[in-house]
Amino acid sequence: MEQSKIDKINELARKSRVCGLTDEETLLQKTLREEYIRAFRTSFNETLDHTYIQRPDGTKEKLRKNDV
Repeated sequence: MEQSKIDKINELARKSRVCGLTDEETLLQKTLREEYIRAFRTSFNETLDHTYIQRPDGTKEKLRKNDV
């Protein structure tokens, strides 16, 4: 996700605390947050796909989805 979109999310969050948002701004905030969450989940899953558990005996085992 581009930094400009993250900045816009933060700007809308600040504005909502100070004076509230219009319906259009609320919709934009919701859309941007959903996009951010999708990007975060994708990145997190990619990280987990490359994660291994090292056992005390030195063996490494790939992390399975049901281990999390």
